[in-house]
Amino acid sequence: MNPIKVGIIGGSGLGQILPGDGGQRHVVQTPFGSPSDAIVETDIEGLPVLLLGRHGPGHLIPPTAVPFRANIFALKQLGCTHIIASGACGSLRQEFKPRDLVIPDQIIDKTSGRAATFFEKAAVHVEFSEPFCPILRRILVEQGASKTEPAVHDRGCYVCMEGPAFSTRAESLMHRLWGGDLIGMTAMPEAKLAREAEIPFALVGIVTDYDSWKSAAPAGPGAAPVKAEPVEPAALLQEIIGNLQTASASAMDLIRRALRQIAADPARLAACPANDALKLAIWSEKAHIPREEIQRLSPLWGKYFG
Repeated sequence: MNPIKVGIIGGSGLGQILPGDGGQRHVVQTPFGSPSDAIVETDIEGLPVLLLGRHGPGHLIPPTAVPFRANIFALKQLGCTHIIASGACGSLRQEFKPRDLVIPDQIIDKTSGRAATFFEKAAVHVEFSEPFCPILRRILVEQGASKTEPAVHDRGCYVCMEGPAFSTRAESLMHRLWGGDLIGMTAMPEAKLAREAEIPFALVGIVTDYDSWKSAAPAGPGAAPVKAEPVEPAALLQEIIGNLQTASASAMDLIRRALRQIAADPARLAACPANDALKLAIWSEKAHIPREEIQRLSPLWGKYFG
């Protein structure tokens, strides 16, 4: 197993507080263009890490425009072996409160138009029934179990929407009927690309607010929806920003504790299922895949071509 080097992808909130001082900045080019920002290589809790802000300097890159392929490919080029990402999200469940953290175990992809694979000249089908690494998830859950504030939920289904507008109330209610627990805009295709790159991936969901379903929550079986009291938009925005800042600091603390645990027991990660995700996923006859394509994507699948 390669020496562990954990990539940390910071989303809204966490991207602004990643500890990037004193590390080595990597300005990387990939076959898919430039990543969101320079990647900072440093050490946290005794473990080598690669830090990347998903939305770039100044948070100028909206979810739809995030260069997901370049981000994951660049991390792979730099030796990233595992990824812990964060993402701000809305809650679709009363029990997932603003400022809580959620370690999701499932995802529903509603995005459209985003490049969702590295492999455009070969048939590569990764297994994706469990989109988040169970071992990384367990470490995060264990490190969150001893905390009473904020709550760290050990499961959740993340609905990834295209954005950039938020959900209509009808959409939000539909997502609840689907079994969604969180709504966000960035977990896909990030998680899928990490699987194609054979990088185990886990997500810390940062709950900032209740999604729009809350303003029409049913009062009981057969009852009409109860309208919530109107909230002044500027005050609501300030509340969400405050929730984001507080929960981001909690998420960084949780990630630090997870890194400390990984540093203490790195052998635990050897069994991550994504470590050999491409072993049975390349369906094309290898002799027919263009040699230049094999070389172009060699950091991802080179080991399978001898």
